[in-house]
Order: sequence, then structure tokens, then C-alpha cells
Amino acid sequence: MTETTATVNVTWQEKGKPQQAVWQSEANAVPPKSIQIADDTTSAKDAYKLICEGTAFLYKGDFQNAKQMLQAITRKFDIKPIKPAENLTQAFHQHRARQIQRANITNKILIELNHGSCDLKRAPDVKEAVTGALIVNAKIDKVPMKMVLSLRELLGMVGAHEWRKKGVPVDALPVNIHAHYGVYSPIRGEYLDLINTTSLGNAKTAFDIGTGTGVIAAILVTRGIKAVIATDNNLRALNCSADNVEKLNLKSYITVEQANLFPSGHKKADLIVCNPPWLPAKANAPIEHAIYDPNSAMLKSFLNGVKAHLNDDGEAWLILSNLAEHLGLRTPEELQKWIDDAGLAVVEKLDIAPKHAKSSDQSDPLYAARVKEITSLYRLKPI
Repeated sequence: MTETTATVNVTWQEKGKPQQAVWQSEANAVPPKSIQIADDTTSAKDAYKLICEGTAFLYKGDFQNAKQMLQAITRKFDIKPIKPAENLTQAFHQHRARQIQRANITNKILIELNHGSCDLKRAPDVKEAVTGALIVNAKIDKVPMKMVLSLRELLGMVGAHEWRKKGVPVDALPVNIHAHYGVYSPIRGEYLDLINTTSLGNAKTAFDIGTGTGVIAAILVTRGIKAVIATDNNLRALNCSADNVEKLNLKSYITVEQANLFPSGHKKADLIVCNPPWLPAKANAPIEHAIYDPNSAMLKSFLNGVKAHLNDDGEAWLILSNLAEHLGLRTPEELQKWIDDAGLAVVEKLDIAPKHAKSSDQSDPLYAARVKEITSLYRLKPI
């Protein structure tokens, strides 16, 4: 599965001569208009001041020193005082705004790549990571000869590449699940525990809506479901899920299909599972679409459409955290109304407490909400 995108160029002056390269930004940020050259003699303090004024720095010195400059600039931003929030809703919006500002600042340290490789002294071999992020996962059709991107994004590609090789263990599966770059990893295992332990009844066929890595589809098959259609509208996720299905030798049981929500045609299933993004807010980067669902659009669309795709006596499983409720972004009454309006009834609600690190991190600005968070599996049947 491949996809091409329009090429955007970035320009700058170097040694008095104009330079140009392809601009790479996963968040589709516009290229910086003002770029200066930085090297090992550049002061992080001076760079930070100019970065805050809108200047970006293309690093031409030692790669490890470039990382140290990025770390220093990040620390300078992080020590800025935070205004106390009056409530958790305000704390959430302040936190999101600060995340955006932090990304804008830290993405101003740039690196140039040639054919996907970094020529700086002491630079690691990043070509495989860059290739894996940009070609295998369908972002562009080839790595440009000359490309500029933020050091932060490059390090993200390298980190994702290492995690992809290692994979994430899932208790219900015999091998690790491998998340591709830009695909949300199933590191929060509690919702998988719910899927692995909730009774399937007599279900033989299933849909996994918004499959991502394909982990839910794989668990359903290992539990006895005979045929699963796993859908997603993101090409990276489709490539990723297909890759994991092949690694698990489940191709005869799982069909990966590109779709906005439900499979094409008028297909129906005994069981339809959806783990939508949990927070009704704007996503600021592609991978954040796994977390943020503006105006709860996907959640509402799933609820409103699922009834028409269920076989007789079929049921839908909605996996959802109540973090949005604790943050004041949604009320329990709103969710129940959406379920009622869709002609569905909750026949059972199964809860589990989160296990991830943020749930116990008291330094997290949203800790007061996270400590009360519960993930639930709603068993829904048509009325």
C-alpha cells in the first residue's frame, strides 16, 4: 500500500549561497522562514532566544552535540512556570497548549539528510529508520536526495524503529505486536485484558473497527472467532496490521480492509468491536488521532452505524476510558444519550483500572483525573 504527498521545499543560506531541500514534517508544519546554521560553537542560550523569536537552526556540527543542544533547549522551555489551573478542564487545555508550544520550540533544531542518511560526525545509521517511516509506511514513494527535518522528528523515527524491531508483548498472543512508525502501540494493556476475558457468546464472525496494529483482531481469532474483518482509514495502520497478521499466521482468519469505519458493502457480523480515541479534542499530529477524537465524531459515528451491521442477536463492544469525564470534556449522561439515540442498550459494563505509568505519576498535571480513570467495555445490543 503506497501513497504519495505533495513535495514542500525549505530554503536557507549557507556560506553565502542559497540552498534548498525537501521539507519533511510529520505534523505538516510549514517550513521555517528564517534558518541559521548552528555548529558546536553555538550557544544553547543564544539559540533558544532566537528560536522563541521564530528562527530555526540547521545543525552542521557533531550529531551528539546537536542532541545536547536539543536537550538544553527543552530544559529551558520546561522550567517556564505554569499558571495554576482553576479546574481539571482548564488544566487539560493548558496542558495541550503547552504541548503544542513545546513542540514548536523543540522542532526548531533541524538536520539535513542525504538519501536518508545523516552525514554529521558521530551520527548513527538512520537510513533504515527513515526508510521505514517514510516509504514502507506509505508516507512518500521514495526518500528524497536532500531532505531537512527536525532533529526531534528524526529521533522519533529512530526510536520507533527500535520499538518496531522489539515489539510489544501481549499476554493473550504468542508473539509480540510490532507497531510501525505513526501507529499507536498497544502499551496500555488493560483494554486488551477486557477483550480477552469478556464472553464471546456464540459469535463466529467479527469486525475490528479502527484496527491500528491489528492486536484486537488477533486476540479475537485466538479466542475462537472464525473470521474477522479489520478496518482502518490510515494506510500506515493497514500496512502495520497486515504485517502483524502475517507474523501471527492469521491471514486465513483476518482480512484487513481500508474503510472509514465499517467494511464496504452491506456486510454484517456477530460481534463488532471498537476502541475509539478517548478524548474529544483536536489532534495536533497524525499519531494523536489514536487519542483525540474532535467532537467525539468517531465515537458517535460508530454508535449510529453499528446497529445496521450486526447479525441477528449480534452485539457491539465499545471500549472507552472515562478520563474525558474526569476532565470535564464529556458527561456520563451524554454518552448514555448517544447510546440511546443509536437504538442500543447496555447489557453489561465491565471495568478495569489502568496500569500505565501516568496513572501513578503525581507530577503529571492531569494526575487528579488519571488516578480516577477507569476503562470500560460496554456490551451493546440493538433495542
